[in-house]
Amino acid sequence: MSTDINELAAQVGKALQDKGLLLATAESCTGGGISTAITDIAGSTGWFDCGFVCYSNASKTEMLEVPAAMMAQFGSVSEEVAAAMAQGALGSSNAHVAISVTGIAGPTGAVPGKPVGTVCFGWANADTVHTERLVFSGDRQAVRAQTIEHSLKGLLRFIN
Repeated sequence: MSTDINELAAQVGKALQDKGLLLATAESCTGGGISTAITDIAGSTGWFDCGFVCYSNASKTEMLEVPAAMMAQFGSVSEEVAAAMAQGALGSSNAHVAISVTGIAGPTGAVPGKPVGTVCFGWANADTVHTERLVFSGDRQAVRAQTIEHSLKGLLRFIN
């Protein structure tokens, strides 16, 4: 992980610990990269509950209870699915807050209206869900790194 991501993960950890919150992650395009960034920080057991890597649509439905009909209607890369993933992570864990990401890291997978680099984010707690859709540039690794970084920055905004 880059220094920026390590520093962000440490800031996330401090913020979660200060507030007495546990985090869960629901990741698709990052393949566990957010969870790796989090668990690279010593003491993360105090504020990280669990992570779900749900790459296939079937796993999103089975593990996070994302309705298959929702994915059929909006696509698996959508703010609606990101919201459902975050809510599903909360419901399937002991966490108080959750991050979710679903996207097209490339180099293939683009569909009309969703170019390579499209990523949808979700941040949820028991009361609210915030979503966002961004399009990153670069190769697969660059898209994934930008996604991890943005998810952590978004979580800091969400919990503060």
